[in-house]
Amino acid sequence: MELTLFVIAAVVVLGILSQWIAWRFRLPAIVIMSLVGLIVGPFLNIFNPHESFGGVFNPLISLAVAIILFEGSLSLDIREIRGFRRSIFRISTIGAFIAWITGSFAAHYLAGLSLDVAFVIGGLFIVTGPTVILPLLRQSKLKERPAAILKWEGIVVDPFGALLALFALQIVFWINEFISGTSLILFFGASLLAALIGAIAGYLLGRLLELGYIPEYLKSPAVLSSVLLVFVLSDMIMHETGLLAVTAMGIVMANMHLTSIRDLIHFKENISVLLISSVFIMLTASLSIETLLEILNWRMFIFVLAMMFIVRPLSIWVSTIGVGLSIQERTLIGWIAPRGIVALTVSGYFAGVLTDSGFEDGDIITALTLALVFATVLAHGFSISWLARKLGLQATEEAGVMIVGGTEFSAVLAEALQSFNKPVIVIDRSWGALNPTRQRGIKTEVGDILSEHTEYHVDLTPYEFLIAATEEDAYNALICQRFVPELGREHIFQTPIHMGDPSDYSKSLGGKMFLEQKYDIHTLNRHVEEGFMIRKTTLTEQYTFEDFLQDDIHKTIPLFAVGKDNNLIFSVIGAKRNFEQGTTIVSLTSPTRKIEKALEKANNTENISKE
Repeated sequence: MELTLFVIAAVVVLGILSQWIAWRFRLPAIVIMSLVGLIVGPFLNIFNPHESFGGVFNPLISLAVAIILFEGSLSLDIREIRGFRRSIFRISTIGAFIAWITGSFAAHYLAGLSLDVAFVIGGLFIVTGPTVILPLLRQSKLKERPAAILKWEGIVVDPFGALLALFALQIVFWINEFISGTSLILFFGASLLAALIGAIAGYLLGRLLELGYIPEYLKSPAVLSSVLLVFVLSDMIMHETGLLAVTAMGIVMANMHLTSIRDLIHFKENISVLLISSVFIMLTASLSIETLLEILNWRMFIFVLAMMFIVRPLSIWVSTIGVGLSIQERTLIGWIAPRGIVALTVSGYFAGVLTDSGFEDGDIITALTLALVFATVLAHGFSISWLARKLGLQATEEAGVMIVGGTEFSAVLAEALQSFNKPVIVIDRSWGALNPTRQRGIKTEVGDILSEHTEYHVDLTPYEFLIAATEEDAYNALICQRFVPELGREHIFQTPIHMGDPSDYSKSLGGKMFLEQKYDIHTLNRHVEEGFMIRKTTLTEQYTFEDFLQDDIHKTIPLFAVGKDNNLIFSVIGAKRNFEQGTTIVSLTSPTRKIEKALEKANNTENISKE
């Protein structure tokens, strides 16, 4: 009992710790999780989750994969892919078929599997999946179109890959006369029934949520329990059809445009991160040294190279002919195809079934899958950002700033930020309010930042910081609250509250204060109209941050700082920190202060010449 509790706690803690290390040092999370699992498992033999959990190990993994897949499909809103639906359809159908056939031949001729076993495993290897794709997309900051295509492919093809392998298994059994033609027809019927169960369950649950039959505090638990129930029922009808059912359920709910869909997505995202981290640790820590040694085989090495450099690119380049994708996009998509949890878990099932049915090379499947998973996770995890940057498909390397509110001050602030090569966009509901910003050559967008139209038609990927600077305090707070899950509270700011007593407002509402309380948006706009201008001060050994604070601070309003590594730092005064040499502090300065500085410099020059 104590050992099992320790393993559960260790798996969860190590999973989240791996995610944090990946975030802190900007490394691929799936790579760190895999390495940590190998270290505590087969390398140091600290614990083995498979042995500790016993018979519940595989069911736990299956339930976790079902929840992860549902969470991913819950974000598949058709409105997101306007303009490139054909690309996703072609890749998910023609591309998957090409990958299946060519992958099967590669497994047969290069890895040495029999044609029957290769035919089965080729279907499984078309999957990528949200467990590996979503962390990579979060890390790489791709532009909107390639990111959406990779995400949709990973989520849609994931259940179909398992079903395709199952279909291939039924065909192999039928050819070898292990099953009858009736059983084959029943398999197709069960697959359609599972998809129908998922779609109907998603629609009914969505209606119950929308009509108020489920209270707010029970919505997320009700959805979670429904997903598990649909998965189990479908899987009881036919093994592995549960994944198809929960995917259909998620897609139906995503396109019902439920008012509470965002809350559900955030809840599922939190669970998904926890499950992805834990499952990767569990799977890699449960491997044996013998299985790992089987990977070190030259035939497996050649097979993996063929899958990465021939099968995947060929399937993408052929299936995307004439769909409007650029060469750069096809190159990137043709390279990125990491295999993950579904391939690992389902391969174990097929290995057992094929071996029990008399196929001697069935036991090689697990090692072959591991070789492909580790190779693709490492290669694609470390190369996606570099390749996207080289192909011009990375949204930006710099942390951009989104300013909501078209005012004179917003225009000045945006211009100052853009002078440091930071991506900046100013959004406002009024075309006229954005005139000062447009005149300075800053990117603008007319629309409500809270509307779905803006969400699906404006690429917000490059922007890591948000400054809500409208003239409505409540609207600013609402904007900040909306973007907390995506950007994190430490990256969200709003101009000081100017109506009522600021202490009356809860700190949990809105973002961090952008400036001191006395500098609300009306005061800042008035200062700009009076002629206040941007001043850049670079700290040196002679002129420190303390000197800056004491240097007529009443005539200077610090806005933000830029470190030597070009990182943005807001809340300069409130941070109570000591900035190092080389940091540039950007302030809004009184025009009289500029004149005084010029006179001081002139007097100093005159005194020196006299001496």
